[in-house]
Amino acid sequence: MRILTYCFSVLLCTSLAVAQYAQNPLLVDTKAQTLAPLIKKFQPFVEKYRTISERIINASKNDSTCYNRLAEMCDTYGHRLSGSEGLEKSIDWLVTMLEKDGFDVSTEKVMVPYWIRGNESATLQSPRIKNLTMLGLGGSIATPKDGITAEVFVVRSFEELTRHAKKAKGKIVLFNVPFTDYGTTVQYRVNGCNEASRVGAVASLVRSVGPVSLNTPHTGMLRYNDSLQRIPHAAITLEDAEMLQRMQSRGQKIIVTLKMDAKTLPDAPSRNVIAEIKGSEIPEEIVVFGGHIDSWDVGQGAMDDGGGTFTSWEALRLIKKLGLKPKRTMRVVFWTNEENGIKGGTQYALNRSETINNHVLAIESDAGNFKPEGFSVKGSDSTKALATAIVSLLSPIDANKIVDGGGGADIGPILEKGIPGMELIVESSKYFWYHHTDADTMDKLLPSELSDCAAAMAIMTFIAADLPFRFPK
Repeated sequence: MRILTYCFSVLLCTSLAVAQYAQNPLLVDTKAQTLAPLIKKFQPFVEKYRTISERIINASKNDSTCYNRLAEMCDTYGHRLSGSEGLEKSIDWLVTMLEKDGFDVSTEKVMVPYWIRGNESATLQSPRIKNLTMLGLGGSIATPKDGITAEVFVVRSFEELTRHAKKAKGKIVLFNVPFTDYGTTVQYRVNGCNEASRVGAVASLVRSVGPVSLNTPHTGMLRYNDSLQRIPHAAITLEDAEMLQRMQSRGQKIIVTLKMDAKTLPDAPSRNVIAEIKGSEIPEEIVVFGGHIDSWDVGQGAMDDGGGTFTSWEALRLIKKLGLKPKRTMRVVFWTNEENGIKGGTQYALNRSETINNHVLAIESDAGNFKPEGFSVKGSDSTKALATAIVSLLSPIDANKIVDGGGGADIGPILEKGIPGMELIVESSKYFWYHHTDADTMDKLLPSELSDCAAAMAIMTFIAADLPFRFPK
């Protein structure tokens, strides 16, 4: 339970960080003036990498290898939910392709949650018959075989539900909460089932967590409170949630039949995939970076987080292609099971508990892969100053911002040990349009933007791995 609680805490913190940047794209580090002396100290060391950085950027331009490979995996194997055949076939393919690239490749076993959606539906019975587009939420229990048919009670907040608790008893509660930012609104997806159960509801629905919908419901993880009766929990679209709200406002009686065959099976074996370029002088010191290879069971997981993993792979490929030999080891990890457990990130740290301090920097890319804008950074003033000096080399691709934050779900267990962390930040105005929906598909990504993301990752990680000193904590 402690591990599960930690996982949800990291997921929420990651969501808050992404949401903060999505709502404040110009939130540049306000300490820039106070960091100036430190930046000046690091600048001579960083300036030596200007030519190399230009070579990396030029090599990434007009190279669609990253996009083509990601499209091949997504089109061939589809989504990659933990425990699924699609995930494991994707991992097999990745290992083969990484070996063809000539990298040192290994895998490590991870036992992951195995939740199956099954058949599901939500049908409006009154005041008219209509199929409601829905997605069960990850980890939800099933309904009885014949489903649950009940009146719907619509609320706009937890507070409104509490005020009208008597009206909710025996009903299906719908949380019709408009999107403000992800960290705030996702609470209804994660905890809505518990608050509805607390007042005696028989099931719960949530308006999909996103600012835009084209009849595209959003899925994701829920968290049951073991002290409360578990009830089925699903998401419906923004459009249908607003329709039901209007019906209730008119005084119409709303009746819905909810059917869900969801089930949770025993944990299944999966793998983290690791590819690296060994350091030429200090191979025991490691710069680790990557994303998660699993996805939800909708769409293709192209953006969340196929793009993050493949741009990290492409960054490593660029370094090898250019014949660059970093002093420290550069390691890309395709973490498994970020979406509903973070077992991959946790297992990675556990397997290296005795040597975790050999990691000099950890970077995650899990906030989409649109146009890169820079990095969010977690660490000391010296960490941020060095990162600021390095991103000055990314000016040709306009990716030279540094913001406070850093981290990510998969590298969370590493950062807990005091290792400095970063996350690639991108233009994010449309990220939550597609996140965890059937719309997370390859057509939302552009080869040029993936190439620029890869260049940003390659420059940051290579310099961190090659500097004559460790990245400061």
